[in-house]
Amino acid sequence: MNPTLLLLPLALLASTSLLADGHQPTVINGCVIQPEGKCRNADLRNADLSNQDMRKMDLAGANLSGANLRHANLDLANLEKADLTGATFTRASLQQANLRVADLTNAHLVAIQGWGLFAQAARFNGANLSAANLEFARLSGAKMQGANLTAANLEMTWLSKADLARATLTDANLQEGKFNDANLAEATLTGARRHYATFQGTNMDSCIDCPMDWEK
Repeated sequence: MNPTLLLLPLALLASTSLLADGHQPTVINGCVIQPEGKCRNADLRNADLSNQDMRKMDLAGANLSGANLRHANLDLANLEKADLTGATFTRASLQQANLRVADLTNAHLVAIQGWGLFAQAARFNGANLSAANLEFARLSGAKMQGANLTAANLEMTWLSKADLARATLTDANLQEGKFNDANLAEATLTGARRHYATFQGTNMDSCIDCPMDWEK
């Protein structure tokens, strides 16, 4: 028998294995979706980016409105001033990501891993952040009117001067959270854990289960 014929199946198997391992990154409107990719101001509206590895990507100013980012890894990514309105981040990881001044109005951030993320002055109005892990996050000055933070972890989170009017924080972990000068008007804190949280100068008008007796 020709020895070449015996080797052919092995060569085909090796070729198939190389194709399987040679994963090509997704490219959308010129933006290469991969760790440390550079896609400032990219147009990624309504893009399907679920399960993508986007660690340390530079997406500052990008338009990701309506995008599907379920289970995506965005740890340490730069999303400063990005348009994320209506985007879905369910169970995505955003640890230490930069979301400063980003617009997440009506976004879905259910059960995200957002440990230590930076979102100063970001907009979360009407967003769903239920069961989100925002421990150590920086949310000073964030706009969170009507946001759903049910069962969210906000332990040691900075929310000074944040606007949480009409927000739902039922059963949330607020331990050691910083709410100084925040707006909690008409918010709901039923069942929330508030040990060592600070509320200096906080507006609690018509708030349900706010610590009205907190030391002024």
